[in-house]
Amino acid sequence: MPELPEVEVVRLGLVDHAVGRTVTAVTVHDVRSLRRHVAGPADFVARVTGVEIVGAARRGKYLWLQTADGDAVLCHLGMSGQFLISHPDAPTARHQRVTLDLSDGMQLRFADQRIFGGMSFSESGAELPPQIAHIARDPLDPQFDALEFDRRIRRRRTGVKRALLDQTLISGVGNIYADEALWRSKLHYARNTRHLTRREVSTLVGHVVDVMGQALAQGGTSFDALYVNVNGNSGYFDRSLQAYGREGRPCDRCGGPIRRDAFMNRSSFWCPVCQPRPRASKF
Repeated sequence: MPELPEVEVVRLGLVDHAVGRTVTAVTVHDVRSLRRHVAGPADFVARVTGVEIVGAARRGKYLWLQTADGDAVLCHLGMSGQFLISHPDAPTARHQRVTLDLSDGMQLRFADQRIFGGMSFSESGAELPPQIAHIARDPLDPQFDALEFDRRIRRRRTGVKRALLDQTLISGVGNIYADEALWRSKLHYARNTRHLTRREVSTLVGHVVDVMGQALAQGGTSFDALYVNVNGNSGYFDRSLQAYGREGRPCDRCGGPIRRDAFMNRSSFWCPVCQPRPRASKF
């Protein structure tokens, strides 16, 4: 699933290629990608056709196009969603679900293989769509409150990785960057948040910021064609990963083998030497 760095790369691409244009036509190829727009696809087409795009914003893993009328076209990429800038004569993208024709003669295409993502129209949502008001700020947001995060996370009684993945507590962090930040912090994913010190929380947030900033600088992490930027290019941060996806390979810090555990229908990658398992790890 695209995480914060990947979504931010897409947002920056939308700033370059969609902002300042007007949507001249909307084509819906698969209504399932508009299931979050409860008024239906015809209403979505009517509302989006003719809007002037004046900005592209993000909260965690959500993106939205800001319109001159103060509304928003809200999107979540889900597991495999992509925005692609294409010429109308270019071959149809695989799994293309929605097409926005732009006033500069180009098309903004939303493709989504697994259809876990989708688009919707948010009236008066340019500043922050009310549909995602419950999503917390992410650590790259200038208004992220580190002291409030410290207070909230240490009041929880849960594993630290579960807390990092809770988008109402801190947004944008997914499986990849949680594992990387925990490895850098020498914290086991099941460490009880009640037992974290202020210094440990501060160190962890610092590593979250660092690893996501480094990933952003390299265009994000791409393991396959499901994540590309708006020009169809992959990111390269997978070459810098030190924990995630490295089962059985030597830890870059101590040389011991990286281990993989099943975790929340996903996987957690960690070093048993550098990140010792806590005595009580059931939550």
